[in-house]
Amino acid sequence: MTFILKTEGLNKTYRLGGIVNAKQVQALNDVNITVESDKPVVIAVVGESGSGKTTLAKTLLRLETPTSGQAIVYDEVVAGKGAIPSKKDFLGLVQPIFQNPFEAFSRYRPVDVYLEETARRVAGMDGVQAEAAVEAALKSVGLNYDDVRGKYTAQFSGGELQRISVARALIPNPKLIVADEPVSMIDASRRMIIINLFKRLRDEAGRSFVYITHDLATAYYISDYVAVMNKGRVVEFGPARKVMSDPQHDYTRLLLSSIPTTTSRWRERKRVAS
Repeated sequence: MTFILKTEGLNKTYRLGGIVNAKQVQALNDVNITVESDKPVVIAVVGESGSGKTTLAKTLLRLETPTSGQAIVYDEVVAGKGAIPSKKDFLGLVQPIFQNPFEAFSRYRPVDVYLEETARRVAGMDGVQAEAAVEAALKSVGLNYDDVRGKYTAQFSGGELQRISVARALIPNPKLIVADEPVSMIDASRRMIIINLFKRLRDEAGRSFVYITHDLATAYYISDYVAVMNKGRVVEFGPARKVMSDPQHDYTRLLLSSIPTTTSRWRERKRVAS
């Protein structure tokens, strides 16, 4: 069995304010998550704004340094004491997908330049290998290289650009992809394209995902495991079906009660009409 993700006593404290009125904010508070599996999984991290889920994502991506504790991905320490020192080795293991695809690329450079640079600098490929890798990655997300080559961000929809972000993340052949609210900036009609893409990449390409979201409906649909965060803590964690069908924590029940259903919408319409 492999530790796909393991956080041990992960803490992150921010110091805010000046010298006189300084205060500390505990963004991560003793976060412990363990997912051990022989097959790839999707781990959803859910919670409202300020729950700590994005800080957890940034810590896993080494964009933030934990105050204490450590994070392990596929048996490698990626954050905290003993973390693998090589940035190249880290990026070959973990790749990001960010919330806003239009901010993931400069509007002044063709997007395929970024894909080729990832292939060359991170994966260490030569020109021919890089071009083949970019073409294969784009194909895996349903895009043709010729339709992307030489084009800028303004020439794509949000959904298309997020698929290009996924392709970029796939090029170094990572074992884990950390996706931070990857569909929140995309038109609702296109969101399931990305969600189903993640599922297919898990099942067919052997990629694991940490899927950061405030949307429990998509978390339930896509995930194998769910971690519910509130005020920097993981208040509930376990297999997705168990957490969603039999929540043990009041905060999880509160989040689940906010998911709209056909019945609740009908009742609301009747109430307004009356």
